Amino acid sequence: MSEVLYEPTPDQFGLLWKYIEDQDVTDIDFNGQALWITNLHLGRYKADEPLTKEFLVAFAHNIGNCVNKPFNNANKILEADTKELRISIIHDSAATTGISICIRKSPPVIRNTISGMIQDKYCPTDILMLLINCVMAGMNFVIGGEPGSGKTEFVKFLMQFIPPEQRVITIEDSLEIHYRDINPGADAVELRVGEDFSYTDAIKASLRQNPKWLVLSEARSVEVTSLLEQWSTGVSGFTTIHLDDVRKLPDRIQNMMSDARDAERMENRIYRYVNVGILIRCVRQPDGKIRRYMDQLCFYSREQYENRIYMILEDGELLSEELPPAIVRRLGQAGIENPFCCAHWQRYRREGK
Repeated sequence: MSEVLYEPTPDQFGLLWKYIEDQDVTDIDFNGQALWITNLHLGRYKADEPLTKEFLVAFAHNIGNCVNKPFNNANKILEADTKELRISIIHDSAATTGISICIRKSPPVIRNTISGMIQDKYCPTDILMLLINCVMAGMNFVIGGEPGSGKTEFVKFLMQFIPPEQRVITIEDSLEIHYRDINPGADAVELRVGEDFSYTDAIKASLRQNPKWLVLSEARSVEVTSLLEQWSTGVSGFTTIHLDDVRKLPDRIQNMMSDARDAERMENRIYRYVNVGILIRCVRQPDGKIRRYMDQLCFYSREQYENRIYMILEDGELLSEELPPAIVRRLGQAGIENPFCCAHWQRYRREGK
């Protein structure tokens, strides 16, 4: 588990500080030879920034001092977190290409807005209304995509439509969702997992914390079983997963199981308790800029002893407006008569959501 460095300063980061301050920069990577920057709009590029051996040694030394951890031949990995940064450094005795640095930024802001997504053609407007309605109805979401596609950013966008009186528990290894900071006044509990407190431990501990929403930063392994157990009790939630097609989600989750019999039993539960599947894409356009958009949207349903997938969006285009009967009922119970029309749409836009 990373140690916590509470207050990063320009002195600690030196030449890298300008990238720390740049709100469009999400990742800062050094491979021993060159500095690579990931920018929301420009994508990943090599920076013309000379990082000397002296600077690298001093940088690692400063971070190590701040978290009171050694960094040398015997202690080859140094990790530290700030409230907005995740820092990982590998010693040059282990990295033959030279000292390796990775800094991941996750500021407590919502980068996606309704107006911005409409302008950027992130997804059709009625699909955005549908998904906001699904949050209001307390459905369970799995957001898929490749690393860096914007899964967590879209989760943060949707979570702002959770009513503030509903208790939200977030479970992460590095704090990136920042639900409490982004939604001041909301009933929020943030849990951070580590070596002595696993994802499964955190999910089980949440049982006695009266959650309405349980948000797991990423589904990676057998903890997804505990998550589905919580969702089966009526708790709503979000999680993200590495995925390239929403139709593969059930298989992807089953493959996380260590026992084949557990995986077989899991299939029906996935279709019953995972409601919404979304795939986010990130592509480089001809002008070199990066575009993120919703490629796929589906609903999972178990009906009359059969498992079904309702594809709503494919390749960013609307395929169908047919929703599972159970989803229509849940929307109706939440007072939503037209799933593709959001009653508070104009107010949300005026508020800058």
